Amino acid sequence: MRNLLLGLDIGSSSVKASLLDADTGKAIASKAFPEEEMPILAPETGWAEQDPEMWWSYVKESTAYIFKKAGVKKGELKGIGIAYQMHGLVCVDKDQNVLRPSIIWCDSRAVEIGEKAFQGLGQDYCLPHLLNSPGNFTASKLRWVIENQPEIASKIHKIMLPGDFIAMKLTGEILTSETGLSEGIFWDFKENGLSQKLLSQMEIPQEWIPTVVPSFSLQGKVTAKASQETGIEAGVPISYRAGDQPNNAFSLQVLKPGELATTAGTSGTVYGVSDQPLYDPKSRVNTFVHVNHSQKSPSYGVLLCVNGTGILNSWLKRLMGGSRISYEEMNSLGAAAGMGSEGLVFIPFGNGVERIMQNKPVGAHLLGLDLLKHDKRHVIRAAQEGIVSALTYGFRIMKEMGMNLQTVKAGHANMFLSPLFRKTFVHMNRVNLELYDTDGAQGAARGAGIGAGVFQSESEAFQGLELLETLEPNQNFFEPYEEVYQHWESQLKAVMK
Repeated sequence: MRNLLLGLDIGSSSVKASLLDADTGKAIASKAFPEEEMPILAPETGWAEQDPEMWWSYVKESTAYIFKKAGVKKGELKGIGIAYQMHGLVCVDKDQNVLRPSIIWCDSRAVEIGEKAFQGLGQDYCLPHLLNSPGNFTASKLRWVIENQPEIASKIHKIMLPGDFIAMKLTGEILTSETGLSEGIFWDFKENGLSQKLLSQMEIPQEWIPTVVPSFSLQGKVTAKASQETGIEAGVPISYRAGDQPNNAFSLQVLKPGELATTAGTSGTVYGVSDQPLYDPKSRVNTFVHVNHSQKSPSYGVLLCVNGTGILNSWLKRLMGGSRISYEEMNSLGAAAGMGSEGLVFIPFGNGVERIMQNKPVGAHLLGLDLLKHDKRHVIRAAQEGIVSALTYGFRIMKEMGMNLQTVKAGHANMFLSPLFRKTFVHMNRVNLELYDTDGAQGAARGAGIGAGVFQSESEAFQGLELLETLEPNQNFFEPYEEVYQHWESQLKAVMK
């Protein structure tokens, strides 16, 4: 009989499920639904919402698909891990009914509320205790609901993150994690518990916050009702949960100080691990509890995020013909343009406010367009160079904080499938890039194996993790790419005036 582990990755574009064979460390089946991107509702400018029940429907579809493909038998599944889009707010009543659409990560409506809380609590409390400004995170989103939708707030029994919601649907239990609460800026790092000052400042009832469990632990079992809906055997435990960026780092075995992971999906990120509670005085990058954190062995994740990454690339694809052009063809076209895109610059901040821009509504900008010189090749290259430049902008903030950034790990997916993007990334940041055959759903499955005791060690959990390629920068390209970055930054400063 096989020992199988199920990983679920609840994104804002799709829901992916992967089955991992614990004995070989290899994924045996994976599927993401829907085929096209999930809709994001925007009732007003700057808003972004999704229906949590939509996530649940795709969990059921993706799980059913891979179980049938892999021929899963009774007794083979040993644990379930859940990764999820960070910062989303899910509100349920006492009967576990969803009260309103989830306000997701790229929603900008709570910026002023977070700034007001930062002023009220004071920098001397927020930065050492929360390691962040309350900003536009989950606590601020919840305060927005309290202020603007009191009829909904009056019915709230518990609030959750997206992964907590899926775990609730599977087990009937409402739980969360320390890393999840830190993502929402509910966690006081000095007091090692909920921030009573923040709850008081925002007038958030403490009883709305779920019970906290470790990321790796037994966190409830699949109910008979959920088993009927999903096909997952009743009694199988949830044994791991984490936000998508801590989980992505975990999936790449980024667990020690100085190690870094990067993604370039809908948003683009760099996530570095530190054993010190570092913070940026301007909260342009953010520090959270990492999945392997403990009081005896502290572990923190420092995250830079650029919202307008893959979403810019998908926007360009739709603009250039949609299904009539592939991403591979776009990458080839972009590579045919010269470095620097003949002076064309793309500022990629078109998906809500950006933290590295201190939550200012910068927007997306295509600058220096010459109708006699530029064509779609230059636009594609300018977009990819602009995204990497934005990541580099955040990368340099992380270096200012004292982080050692030399080797970065990534999954061979999304924009890292583009040779042009990869080359720009390693040379503009002067780092080695290791590409692995993994993704968030596989990482969640490995985490489930640790939490359920299927794996006895970290090294055992990562058997089967395959390194596909290592890219090392060529020093001859350092100065040319630095010129591209400096031109991009000068254009950004002009836009910000």
